[in-house]
Amino acid sequence: MAKVFIIGPAYPLRGGLASFDELFCEALNKQGHQCEIISYSLQYPNFLFPGSTQYHVNGTAPKNITIHTLINSVNPLSWFKTASFIKKQKPDFIIFRFWIPFMGPALGTIARLVKKQNIKVLAITDNVIPHEKRIGDKQLASYFIKGCDGFVTMSKAVMSDLEKFTNKTHKKYLLHPLYTAFGEKVPRQEARLKLNLKPEDQVILFFGLIRKYKGLDLLIEAFSLLKTNPNNKLLIAGEFYEDKQPYLDLISKYHIEEQVILLDRFIPNDDVKLYFSAANIVALPYRSATQSGVTQVSFHFEVPTLVTNVGGLGEIIPDNVAGYVVEPNPQAIAKSLDDYFENKKEQQFTEGMKHEKQKYEWSIFVNEVVDLYNGLK
Repeated sequence: MAKVFIIGPAYPLRGGLASFDELFCEALNKQGHQCEIISYSLQYPNFLFPGSTQYHVNGTAPKNITIHTLINSVNPLSWFKTASFIKKQKPDFIIFRFWIPFMGPALGTIARLVKKQNIKVLAITDNVIPHEKRIGDKQLASYFIKGCDGFVTMSKAVMSDLEKFTNKTHKKYLLHPLYTAFGEKVPRQEARLKLNLKPEDQVILFFGLIRKYKGLDLLIEAFSLLKTNPNNKLLIAGEFYEDKQPYLDLISKYHIEEQVILLDRFIPNDDVKLYFSAANIVALPYRSATQSGVTQVSFHFEVPTLVTNVGGLGEIIPDNVAGYVVEPNPQAIAKSLDDYFENKKEQQFTEGMKHEKQKYEWSIFVNEVVDLYNGLK
């Protein structure tokens, strides 16, 4: 059994990356490994963070894992202290979460320092080339990647990007495991009562942080094209990381104010189950993507999901089995949503979700990561 450190966001930091790291750590420990997380004392300077806060407001720390809050992303002294801490602990390997080039200097430096003690360095590369590109991205990403021994990607698109930076052979494409940290599904009627939705509503859920590449504007336009039904509801649950006004203008333009429910806030972990339990279908109308944690929340709650055919999304949701894979335009999105409600596909696709979710178990992911490490010995 291996001694492992995951280097990535964790409590009190919030968000999908933190939830993933905590679940990954727990899964490694359940399978007999010794795993702890090294997280950030400062993840982003506030002026670079577009949301309201980087931290849980009323959350509680996970009970069964150890989290060390050590890394300041902009303070090199903390990078050296973190590397020194890791070397004293003598893990078999560490595994970084790499999702944005901004973290390249900190994580790349830590990687180089610990490798001097023959500690193997793996990376889960969520993104190599970010959705929203900036000058210097390639250089920062390259610095980090050159410090690693092996890599995991969770979409073929990211694997393709990664191969532009390295010819190392120790790479694996693995399926993104389920997000199981949000509790179990609750009865739809109960969830809708708490969210002020009616039993007869046909609820399309857009969930998560709102940025241009996620295509919420495409979904709003598609919603306006649906065949007229007063029971159609578009439930938008997530914090805006950009100007909200253009979306409000679209809603007003199409006169759908009465059918759109807009909740501009980060959804706490304890409440996530209400939104997915209340929904008939989840929609990810992304313009670009690698993978998305939202699909893995959908699988956990067994909610049929529509995705656009970009990045790795089409690899995750089997078309016309567990949802739809459509082109990223309003007409294609609307056509599939009309098909879903008119032809009563919910039960069929829910069964598809139940069948497909079995391949996303955490035990499979853990075994594959440990196998990648064993190949480096």
